Amino acid sequence: LMLTRLILANAVYFKGKWEEQFDASMTKDDEFFLLNGSSIKVPFMTSWERQYIRDFEGFKVLRLPYKQGEDKRKFSMYIFLPDAKDGLPSLIEKAGSESGFIEKHLPLWDVKVGNFRIPKFKIEFEFRAGEVLRELGMVLPFSCGDLTEMVYSTITTPTEKLFVSEIFHKAFVEVNEEGTEAAAVSVGVFQLQRLRIETKYDFVADHPFMFVIREDMSGMVLFIGQLLEPSTT
Repeated sequence: LMLTRLILANAVYFKGKWEEQFDASMTKDDEFFLLNGSSIKVPFMTSWERQYIRDFEGFKVLRLPYKQGEDKRKFSMYIFLPDAKDGLPSLIEKAGSESGFIEKHLPLWDVKVGNFRIPKFKIEFEFRAGEVLRELGMVLPFSCGDLTEMVYSTITTPTEKLFVSEIFHKAFVEVNEEGTEAAAVSVGVFQLQRLRIETKYDFVADHPFMFVIREDMSGMVLFIGQLLEPSTT
């Protein structure tokens, strides 16, 4: 008979408002193309303001800065959008295999925008992380590893050993006109002389993409995920 003796919990929560919020009256429904070739109608946010956009071979990156608080930390959301509508799997593979991928592909300055749309979305997912950790070789905490000395308690007897039976992970991310809400259980400034005639950059996130929430001063990534199908319900 196995009883739950101890629950270990870890939580991260983030809620930020955009430095430049989107005008909700400009949000319109449009098509979002899924990986299976079909499409759905979802609300897209848009803006005529300058945006941090940078083109790379096969994909482009958008930086959406959050409003800075009282401290020196600076947070941003980055959207890594593949050029091909079905290009997310190969982009994810590239990001996972290339060391320092995120740091090497950050927009450094703002540009004028042409066609600019990003979807409102809300995603929530959960999974059993224990099996993933076992496959990575972490087996002792789940079997013979004795964690009794980690806690002081009267719930165990000298003949009982504490071990991990399962680890659950759950995350939630919502993006709308005001900013981002997310939960889960110094960048150099370059000043460039702008030409009189500037190229306008398009950024239409109407197909699956990867997103990152990052603290830009330290480079720490708080959240990373992929949007396959937007949901705002």
